[in-house]
Amino acid sequence: MVNYLKMADKQRVQALLELGWSHRRIQRETGIDRKTIARYDPKRQPKSAKVSTGPLAETAGVSTGSQSACEPYRHIIEAAVAKGLTAQRIWQDLKSDHFFTHEYASVKRFVRKVKRHRPEVAAVMEHPPGEEAQVDFFRGPVTLDTTNGRWRRPWIFRMILSCCGHSYEEPMWRQDKVSFIRAHENAFLDFAGVPRVVRLDNLKSGVARACLYDPDISELYAAFAKHWGFIPLPCRPRHPQEQGVVERGGGYLKDNALKGRRFDSPEELDAFLKRWNRTVARVRIHGTTRKQVYAHFLEVEKPALKPVPLERFSLFEVGTRSVHPDGYVEVDRAYYAVPDRLLGQEVRTYWDERLVRIYHKGQCVGVYTKAFPGTFSGRDEYRPAHKPARQQAYQDNLLAKAEHIGERALAWAKAAIEERDVRAYRLLQGMISLTRKHPKERVDWACGIALEHQLFRHKSLRRLVEQSAARTPIQLPLIQSHEIIRELSEYAQEVKV
Repeated sequence: MVNYLKMADKQRVQALLELGWSHRRIQRETGIDRKTIARYDPKRQPKSAKVSTGPLAETAGVSTGSQSACEPYRHIIEAAVAKGLTAQRIWQDLKSDHFFTHEYASVKRFVRKVKRHRPEVAAVMEHPPGEEAQVDFFRGPVTLDTTNGRWRRPWIFRMILSCCGHSYEEPMWRQDKVSFIRAHENAFLDFAGVPRVVRLDNLKSGVARACLYDPDISELYAAFAKHWGFIPLPCRPRHPQEQGVVERGGGYLKDNALKGRRFDSPEELDAFLKRWNRTVARVRIHGTTRKQVYAHFLEVEKPALKPVPLERFSLFEVGTRSVHPDGYVEVDRAYYAVPDRLLGQEVRTYWDERLVRIYHKGQCVGVYTKAFPGTFSGRDEYRPAHKPARQQAYQDNLLAKAEHIGERALAWAKAAIEERDVRAYRLLQGMISLTRKHPKERVDWACGIALEHQLFRHKSLRRLVEQSAARTPIQLPLIQSHEIIRELSEYAQEVKV
């Protein structure tokens, strides 16, 4: 690894070298390695390249001077580079086919030099009329934010038609999805048409996941593109040349219109951009087409654009939600019910100012009117019958279970509710749970005794049931027929015998 000295150390080493000090002495004095000191010694002579002195080198015509050992094989290496071969592959072929005896590093350096001096043909991308528009953001001039009184630099949204160079500009404070989509719509309305393809950088507002081979468009931007009838085309990551039109146009915008200016409000900046576009940008002669930009747009580009739709795109938001244990999902701080079979699973939610739509595996499981924050929207069919969502329904469910136990249990349950209101619900649950260990007749009898003495505590009711079980053993009903009971006719036959 090569070490580079700071300016102060470099000057000190050079001063000591001028005094005639040896590298070893300078190392002892400064602590700098001798190899590093040698790099700054003007008297140091470069080492000659390693070359073979055998007869093979003489036949190959290799020079023993500072010339690269690969120079005699230049035409072979250049042909291999043109084929796209790597330096490692070229070195291996030289060794096997031409008896090359030098190291791989010399071939790597020579290949790097060949590639640096090898001219490449720049491809020219043609843009038919109405085919493509390019979109990007640029940092705008210093502008006063009237909401908080601070000076900030807004973003400048720019869409430019690739064929004629006609453009649309709009300032905005944020690069959020809503501003991004509304700026698209304003540009299409200004053009009075829609191009077939919109090429954009990998902005989070439009591209959910940037990828070299298979980028993912965000759901909202994909729905917007379908509504307006264009194809969104993200650029490859780290390939700005694919947006050459808007990149170059952005430089023209900043240099010609915005450099050295400041504005007292975003409205003033927006008005200036529209005036500049109308009086400067669209009347200029385009450097490529050699035609006036707006005249070329009216004659060639505008007739080729797709017509704009009759209605604007209805904006909505998208999100993934987990179903809570209570069977609800949270959307914009309000809660919406889904079928109880989806507890713990994930659903996709789509919402706007009016409606909330909930989907699971592509199937709609709920459509609701947008609710106020903190409120619940549900459906009775989405709740289990034994767990109703509303208090009165829950109370009716408990009373129905008490009635199934017996009349006295129902009367005691109603009296408990009269006495303790909503606090009686858990008491009724405890009474119903006693039927898991005791017959319901015994629980019904205990409820009658508890009602007579106005006992509305679970402990008292349970004690009555347990005392009844200790005093009165359970009498099993007598049965007349069973597989182990013999018929009377059989006894009669035995007596006769």
